[in-house]
Amino acid sequence: MNIVKNMSVVAVSAIVLTSLILPIAAEQPTKVDFSNETVGAEPKSLVAVVGIWRIESEGGKNVLAVDGRQWKEGQSSAGVADKARALYGERYAEFLDRVQAYAYYPYTVAKDVENFRGGEITVRFEGLSGRIDQGAGILFNLKPNGDYLALRANCLENNLVLWKFEKGKRSSVSWVRNTPTASKQWHDLKVRVSGTKVEGYLDGKLYLSHTLSEPVSGRIGLWSKADSYMYFADYTVTSAN
Repeated sequence: MNIVKNMSVVAVSAIVLTSLILPIAAEQPTKVDFSNETVGAEPKSLVAVVGIWRIESEGGKNVLAVDGRQWKEGQSSAGVADKARALYGERYAEFLDRVQAYAYYPYTVAKDVENFRGGEITVRFEGLSGRIDQGAGILFNLKPNGDYLALRANCLENNLVLWKFEKGKRSSVSWVRNTPTASKQWHDLKVRVSGTKVEGYLDGKLYLSHTLSEPVSGRIGLWSKADSYMYFADYTVTSAN
């Protein structure tokens, strides 16, 4: 009887341990890797929708650059209609309408994450130049109609903002000042989403916390603004179960 009892305890313990381990295994981070990308070309792992995005080399490492030095009132990326069709199928025309409305704001969309509902998105960025802006952002909650949210840091303004883009208009959801973000230095940006709660981190420090009116659901990507010339690296997504 003791043997049977002990075996039962071991079995139950194994089940409990398995239940604890499996969720962790299911939440392995997805990292966008630029190491095998072609320098000078558009990224393959991200869809460039607005602006000029290309792979560049920095310190012997491939990084993603958004180059706004030739910015002129915003411009869609090359072949944007085909890209929109690949992302949203028959709803691509509706998506394109919003793209034109937001041509002031360059952004890319991650190919392999179709519906981010919660978890963490992180990226490292460096501001190289830009007289109007040096903005680096994480785009999320991107809908088929082109509406989305973006958590943005700015090397010129030293602030962290959660923006909402809806029906062709931009509005600030939450705004935090005095967030040191020096140009020509690498910084870490992170957005954490749990249900309707959104948190924004810069260089490991929590600066922004906001509760949305509804949960997040949609595609994700990277975001910038106007004449910003920025580097991005180590773009990582950890989705919650």
